[in-house]
Amino acid sequence: MRRFIARNDIQFYTVDAVHIARDLGLGGRFNMVMQSAFFKLANIIPLDDAVKYLKDAVVTSYGSKGEKVVNMNNGAIDKGIEALHRVNVPDAWKDAVDEEVPVNEKTPAFITNVQNVMNRQEGDKLKISEILSMEDGTFPVGGTAYEKRGTAISVPVWRPEKCIQCNQCSFVCPHATIRPILTTDEELAAAPEGMQSVKSRPAKGMNLTIAVSTLDCLGCGNCAQVCPGKALDMTLLDDNLRDAQKYFDYGVDTTKVAVKNVPMKKTTLIGSQFEQPLFEFSGACAGCGETPYAKLITQLFGDRMMISNATGCSSIWGASAPAIPYTKNQKGCGPAWANSLFEDNAEYGLGMLLGTKSVRESLAAAVTEAIEAKKGSAELQAAMQLWLEKRNSGEGTRDRADLLRELLEKEKGTDELLCRIYSDHDYFVKRSQWVFGGDGWAYDIGYGGVDHVLASGEDINIMVFDTEVYSNTGGQASKSTPAAAIAEFAATGKKTKKKDLGMMAMSYGYVYVAQIDMGADQNQVLKAISEAEAYPGPSLIIAYSPCINHGIRKGMGCAQLEGKLAVECGYWANYRYNPQLIEAGKNPFSLDSKEPDFSKFREFLLGENRYINLQRSFPEAADALFEKTQKDAETRYNNYKKLAGKA
Repeated sequence: MRRFIARNDIQFYTVDAVHIARDLGLGGRFNMVMQSAFFKLANIIPLDDAVKYLKDAVVTSYGSKGEKVVNMNNGAIDKGIEALHRVNVPDAWKDAVDEEVPVNEKTPAFITNVQNVMNRQEGDKLKISEILSMEDGTFPVGGTAYEKRGTAISVPVWRPEKCIQCNQCSFVCPHATIRPILTTDEELAAAPEGMQSVKSRPAKGMNLTIAVSTLDCLGCGNCAQVCPGKALDMTLLDDNLRDAQKYFDYGVDTTKVAVKNVPMKKTTLIGSQFEQPLFEFSGACAGCGETPYAKLITQLFGDRMMISNATGCSSIWGASAPAIPYTKNQKGCGPAWANSLFEDNAEYGLGMLLGTKSVRESLAAAVTEAIEAKKGSAELQAAMQLWLEKRNSGEGTRDRADLLRELLEKEKGTDELLCRIYSDHDYFVKRSQWVFGGDGWAYDIGYGGVDHVLASGEDINIMVFDTEVYSNTGGQASKSTPAAAIAEFAATGKKTKKKDLGMMAMSYGYVYVAQIDMGADQNQVLKAISEAEAYPGPSLIIAYSPCINHGIRKGMGCAQLEGKLAVECGYWANYRYNPQLIEAGKNPFSLDSKEPDFSKFREFLLGENRYINLQRSFPEAADALFEKTQKDAETRYNNYKKLAGKA
């Protein structure tokens, strides 16, 4: 780059926009600094005119927020011009030599030969020989762990003396960049110098470190916002914090820090976060409300997951070539992910399930034949019988599969039947089949498929990341969008109420249905996801997902807080509908939200630009639509109360 700058006589300028914005009180919002700097350098219109237009735009955009906000942005415009610094380019740069970047021997060839090349935007230089093994479109998983982009302005710094060891920071992290690490005294002694720790309360005899991947973190701050003990400080990413990456790298290296068996169940909040996330370092927006759910599901079931994905945000953060965020554990097990189209995602996932089911039914028939023929030792016979009886149960499936595989390896010899059973050992584990997608897919374009799959009665799990808008394609209104919200194709506010997808699914009577909101109730999220996966039939989970398209006035660093406020004011409700309770003579519907305070409903709406902008542009219509959307929410909640027997 230096050579190119010097040889092409490029004028090189810098401006410390980050510090200017922070000094002015704008936080990380430095766009006005950069815009004024651009107009100063580009000289496409007279600078005085550019400044006038920019400041007029500030009044238009931020005038309603008060004089202080207007002055801060005007200050950013002035400082962006004043603080421009021209870098004198030395002549020596013309002969600058490319530095050799050291290659770690452990780095996979795909990362070096393909991913890094594509990330340099030099994909046209790839040789066919480098991608011959990928002709079916398959990409290796775990590529995001090698990027280490270091793009955050601020990252969390852990204060051990304030930590109450609740693991909420890890639970809500959209990018899996903050994790609780358990070490023995010996492992801690071998750690890089300066690695902080405290004695673990949940895991007696262990040391606990809350480690941050400072070069993968996007600096959203949700971890610090939810921390009850205020044990995380958002701190500017400097060279010292970049160097702190070594503590995270050490903690997640299973060759140096062994995987621990913790006493807490992984279906508990604390216990779940000691499980390795098999979805990490994605390209999702900072503060994304969708990815914490996806990450959590991989912590619970990731080593046996298959995922069908609808085109949309979940395909962008799920598989942006060339770096794949889904990954595998120390045993080489992890989610298998595939994306067909937008409209046929549910059917695609059902096809995955039915293909696996067919193989496993044939396998079960072969195991039955082997048991009847008394093949193998008594130990093998018992293992086959146990597998056959429990083959459709997810709990303990990995242990049963490993035992059966190990015994078959010892005893199969040349026996044709035992060899046939062993050849399908990849199917010993019960697959956890998931279908991921957003509300545009589930409520709208792919709804017919969703309905077909739910009606099938098959053991499949559908996860809807509900942002109430087509997030990935430009913010168009979906049938999930509530009345009054502004979106593309609904510039004057949506006039009709939000579709109640959960109630429609409940009408079948045999579909497990849940609405969840991580910001409002983390334990309910865990309970719903665990119950849905264990349910021997179709399940539908609808997850409230705060999104950058909402224009949350507090910022995406308060995405979890926004979810909490949504439930408190009655905008969203958490519930579970479990058909298995009917057989026990119990009410299958559980309303998990507390009685909301609807007097806070409008305050919640006015915390998001998708509603504020309606009030600015069409104040009279806004009042009527705000009233309508609140009444819609009240009616919906009262219906849930009746179902729960609380009316």
